[in-house]
Amino acid sequence: MSNGLVFATFRFHRLSPAQRSFHVQRWSARLLQILAIRLKVAGLPPHAGGPAMIVANHVSWLDVYALNAMCPAYFVAKSEIERWPLLGLFARKSGTVFIERARKRDILRVNAQIASLLRAGAMMAVFPEGTTTEGDVVLPFRPPLLQPAVDCNALLQPVAIRYERADGSLCSAACFIGDTSFAATLWLVLKQPRIHARLQFLPALSCGGRHRKTLARETESCIAGALGLQA
Repeated sequence: MSNGLVFATFRFHRLSPAQRSFHVQRWSARLLQILAIRLKVAGLPPHAGGPAMIVANHVSWLDVYALNAMCPAYFVAKSEIERWPLLGLFARKSGTVFIERARKRDILRVNAQIASLLRAGAMMAVFPEGTTTEGDVVLPFRPPLLQPAVDCNALLQPVAIRYERADGSLCSAACFIGDTSFAATLWLVLKQPRIHARLQFLPALSCGGRHRKTLARETESCIAGALGLQA
């Protein structure tokens, strides 16, 4: 990991987009391995080649690395993460779009940046709940972050995320909610013998001619259904 930190600091910005995706995917998979988190994947991840946006429920900071280990993407994250040790650096270098949640109009800047990345062929990823849960509920999806996908006629790729123990029961150790600190969550993860991160890639949706509110409700409903939860 120390070599990866040096690489990210001094050389990462010189790489092509394809090379960056390769290293982000490799680093993410390596981090999951270090933390004894095993990926369980169902469905087909999206492929590069056109504007696409991953839409997922949000449980943990681990969500980003689980998704990146399968399909590297540019994520939208709260600005506080930029100041996290180590992981904040990786977030900045991998092109994360940071949003100031306390400033309502910051969504205009963020959406313009998302649209620019989509038009350039980048894979975007958003968590429309706007916060994390324990994985036992899916909160209402907020439509504004889906507007760039509508404007760019992108495909929406719903992904259901769940963390499990070996017996398939819900594992709350990975959750990052309330006033829990990053360090406390990391300690809980490290105490587990193994955590299974289950990613279920659901059928993609076309944004063509559709309203962001309709798309928010539909992605929310299909993700909740895949998790056996009520939206």
